[in-house]
Amino acid sequence: QVQLVESGGGLVQPGGSLRLSCAASGFTLAYYAIGWFRQAPGKEREGVACISSSGSSTYYTDSVKGRFTISRDNAKNTVYLQMNNLKPEDTAVYYCVRKTTCWSVAEYWGQGTQVTVSS
Repeated sequence: QVQLVESGGGLVQPGGSLRLSCAASGFTLAYYAIGWFRQAPGKEREGVACISSSGSSTYYTDSVKGRFTISRDNAKNTVYLQMNNLKPEDTAVYYCVRKTTCWSVAEYWGQGTQVTVSS
């Protein structure tokens, strides 16, 4: 069955970096776009980044542009989210999702990984 498993979250100081990974199984990763969402306590879930199936197109929400980079390795069935210059407002549970395209609704969700940015 389709599975998305996130890893790489943790506690980091402001200005620090983390790299999240999303390991995909049960489907051919190369056929799908993958997005990252996040949800902070008391806030609505928001889309953070998305990468097209080929990796040729990427999209970011304004608050993370220039700090986050989404990439994929279809041979390893893994999508990454490199997060630099982290801020306390980046604290959230981060989820990876499978989409047909970056403009489609999310079809499958991972279980999420906690990212906490605090001194």
